[in-house]
Amino acid sequence: SPPRLCLSGEAPPPPLFASSLAEDFLNGPLPPGWQSYMSPQGRKYYVNAYTNGKPVASVHLSLTVNGYHHIPGTPTPHLEPAHMSLRKAITDPQVSAEDLINCVTFPHPDVMPEQQLLKPSEWSYCDYFWADKKDPQGNSTVSGFEILLQKQIKGKQMQKEMAEFVRERIKIEEEYAKNLSKLSQNSLAAQEEGTLGEAWVQLKKSLADEAEVHLKFSSKLQSEVEKPLLNFRENFKKDMKKYDHHIADLRKQLASRYAAVEKARKALTERQRDLEMKTQQLEIKLSNKKEEEIKKARRKSTQAGDELMRCVDLYNQAQSKWFEEMVTTSLEIERLEVERVEMIQQHLCQYTQLRHETDMFNQSTVEPVDQLLRKVEPAKDRELWVKEHKTGDIRPVDMEI
Repeated sequence: SPPRLCLSGEAPPPPLFASSLAEDFLNGPLPPGWQSYMSPQGRKYYVNAYTNGKPVASVHLSLTVNGYHHIPGTPTPHLEPAHMSLRKAITDPQVSAEDLINCVTFPHPDVMPEQQLLKPSEWSYCDYFWADKKDPQGNSTVSGFEILLQKQIKGKQMQKEMAEFVRERIKIEEEYAKNLSKLSQNSLAAQEEGTLGEAWVQLKKSLADEAEVHLKFSSKLQSEVEKPLLNFRENFKKDMKKYDHHIADLRKQLASRYAAVEKARKALTERQRDLEMKTQQLEIKLSNKKEEEIKKARRKSTQAGDELMRCVDLYNQAQSKWFEEMVTTSLEIERLEVERVEMIQQHLCQYTQLRHETDMFNQSTVEPVDQLLRKVEPAKDRELWVKEHKTGDIRPVDMEI
């Protein structure tokens, strides 16, 4: 499809397009190389299909300069001077097809084309953080990218706090293991005998075994959960700062290019006004001097138009670069965020698995105690005690006379 230049009845941002163009083209024959097309919405637009015999790959911007529709680097069409001053197109809000917000060009809601999401149905970072957001007080704005960075830095802090939480859990386990081991060596009730005594000895031994289990659990928590949480993306904050500075520099460049566009826009307005004034003077009083002044004013106006086109082109290049870097960087941040969440999920699952294993080990240390307790028999204990401590099994008898 041919490159779009200007829609009849839908003029893009001033002064890049002026409705006088549509009037000039509709009121007379099109200049060589120009063609008109009808949009799907039934509106006309005009394109210059060839330049020096070669198709124009893309034409984004155009100007009405000296009343002529002109693209820098292409032959100037020979049109009669437009009746509408470009100055009116510059200042008339009706002709704007874009909104400039913090030096970023957004489509105007009234003429906004339908935009397909870059990653439909994925709620991707690269689709939802283009606009700036006002802070709660409304005093300043925060870029969408800055909001993304703040989320990542917060996520990094949460990960650190999770590691600190696990460290506290480790301390509890270590202290618990130490106390269990100490209790297992307690001599209370050490003189209990028989089957009950055996069960009591095994119960104290189980405490020592359980202490070992909890000590191993705390050690694995440290190596398999806490340490990975602390070590994961150690350079994360440094990377985020690098991204922040890179995108911020591109936004500063965009603002600088926009300022240059505005400066060139004002210069063009002045040149147009000067040309218009000299043209009016010529109509009042014909003279060779006035004709020379008009030629000079027209030349300066054309130069101002070319300068504006150049500034707009540089602005668009800067915005395109910012756009590309926003997409690639936000997708990288998105990937890192997924990686972070999955990593934490994996190690918290490891925590629960280790906890289950600890419970199983603890159960195994208590099982021998259960078995011995089931074997406790008071009769058996009495038998064992009697056999060891008996003094004689012959009973006394009555004395006989």
